[in-house]
Amino acid sequence: MVVVLGAPPVSDFVRSHLDELVRPSGITALQYTALTVLERHDGLSAAQLARDSFVTAQSIADLVRSLEGRGLVRRERDPRSRRELLILLTDSGRELPARHAWPVRELEERMVRDLTAHQTEQFRQALTKAWHALS
Repeated sequence: MVVVLGAPPVSDFVRSHLDELVRPSGITALQYTALTVLERHDGLSAAQLARDSFVTAQSIADLVRSLEGRGLVRRERDPRSRRELLILLTDSGRELPARHAWPVRELEERMVRDLTAHQTEQFRQALTKAWHALS
């Protein structure tokens, strides 16, 4: 949860809106986030996917099992280490986030519509810095 003194918990607020958007597809906001992380960097370890999705290792294990059960991801042995499993998107796993791209984009635009272009850029830069600090 992003907490700024005197401000509402941003991540909970955004997550609830995102949950509403993706619920018709039978997934949660956290599952959607993991799928979009894999869209950008397919073939991650569970540990890296957890870090990039901002969830715990235990949470990612349950999340991956659920996505795998729905046929949205698959796991394969890493050919370099042979001990580590990599998580990869299936065709269905690629299609699902694409189906929600426009509604999610609209949600993002609603979040910043009362900001100037300069404020929006500063907000994006601050979020990027926060993300890098935590990853």
